[in-house]
Amino acid sequence: MEVQWVGMETLRQGAPNVAVTLVFTLLLGVWSAQALEMSVGKIPFLEAVNGSTVMLPCTYASCIGIKNLYFNWQFNDNGTMVKVCESVIATETVTPDVSIYRERVDFIGKNRENNISILLWNITFEDGGLYTCFGRNPKEKDKNHSAIFHLIVVDELRVVDNTLTIIIASAVGGAIAFLMGFMLLKNFTLFVLAKLEEKNKECLVTSSGIDNTENGLSGSKADSKPTPKKK
Repeated sequence: MEVQWVGMETLRQGAPNVAVTLVFTLLLGVWSAQALEMSVGKIPFLEAVNGSTVMLPCTYASCIGIKNLYFNWQFNDNGTMVKVCESVIATETVTPDVSIYRERVDFIGKNRENNISILLWNITFEDGGLYTCFGRNPKEKDKNHSAIFHLIVVDELRVVDNTLTIIIASAVGGAIAFLMGFMLLKNFTLFVLAKLEEKNKECLVTSSGIDNTENGLSGSKADSKPTPKKK
């Protein structure tokens, strides 16, 4: 009994710690859900031809909103982070005044739908590399986040070999056509068999009526002999 009492006492003493841990975990989960997030889209890279114009996408999101959100774009120039542009967004409805530090760069986000994308004009091979979209939200106690976009500059776009895709599509199409043909043939065969069975039934009924007539059964047209009269 003494051992059991000590165990219960230990549990009672540890209960506050468990409660504190649980509350801290819940608060951490809520805080993580509210944290600032920067995104460059589902496909974080782009292959573009030398001399073309490209857009580097980036959007931000925060469950509790923003206030004086600081953001910038940076370019990784052989290991050295070079600032491309930066600005502060007071609120979601305000268009930021963006400072540009690199040639042939335009800010096109305008903060519409939390968009802070930029445009690169007449790109060169030197423009290829990693671009980082960074954000810091004072409303979330300077919570910050970043996303990386990879720009690949080439002489010409590669021709995608669709041979495998065509083979797969042809095989699938052939299988579907075969299945449809099989179903049509099956339905036609069942239709013909049903007609043959119906015809056989008619023949059996007709044959049965003829047999009954020849055997003088009920319903036949055979002449009956008159009953002889007594003298």
